[in-house]
Amino acid sequence: MLLANCARMKDFVPFTVGAAAAGGLLLREHNMRTKAERLSAATLETLLNAIDANDAVTGAHVRRVAAIALILGEEAGLDERTLRSVERVALFHDIGKLHGALTDIFHEQTKLTPEERRAVMTHPQRGAEVLAPLEGFFPDLPKGVAAHHERWDGKGYPRGLKGKRIPQVARVVTIADSFDAITHRRRYSHARSIGEAMRAIEEGRGTQFDPELVDVFMRPEVRTRIEKAMREANRPHRNHGTRKRGGAQRAPDVTFRWRPRSGGSRARGRQP
Repeated sequence: MLLANCARMKDFVPFTVGAAAAGGLLLREHNMRTKAERLSAATLETLLNAIDANDAVTGAHVRRVAAIALILGEEAGLDERTLRSVERVALFHDIGKLHGALTDIFHEQTKLTPEERRAVMTHPQRGAEVLAPLEGFFPDLPKGVAAHHERWDGKGYPRGLKGKRIPQVARVVTIADSFDAITHRRRYSHARSIGEAMRAIEEGRGTQFDPELVDVFMRPEVRTRIEKAMREANRPHRNHGTRKRGGAQRAPDVTFRWRPRSGGSRARGRQP
């Protein structure tokens, strides 16, 4: 009996050690993933700071768009994960405007020329390219930013996507973006009333905008929520006190690709 028990123990011990090793590996992988996710989240915070620093008007605009888009998304019954994606796309939909030539265009006071309009139309794709390195963590972000000027009827840009081929998050954000553009003065247009903006959104039903989302947007309770959000956004001396700041968390080491690698011995055999 004793020998039989010992034999069973010999089989059990390697299994236990192996399970412990596998558990330790899974824990290390989880910790590394968590650190990488914190780094990606910090990167988004830094980019949001960059938008503020470059253009406070755009910084205020993307926050209003995010607030309106979240209201529309919630009323449309989107799940929490999709709502977080909507928020990210709304906050970064105009990051492609952080470009010297485009910044100058948006800050001039004269009417857009055809050449300037063509330049402005590059900003969705520029934004998607800026955000592409984060696609592994936020796969909907570059695609949503690239598509926020697509139209339901396929006449938008940059790809001419039509109907439900347009990512859902972009379909939500484009309504919020258009509404905010109508109700706030821009270089090429004057601010109009909420009523005028609501009518413009309704007129775009099935041509510019997703008809089902427009139906949700036109509900009286949605308008009430949007009006409240706009009053909150337009309060003077607002700050962004909930913005995350740097902490003591250690981030994973990364390699930047801002210049060609040297031909020295340390670089041999590495991928560019």
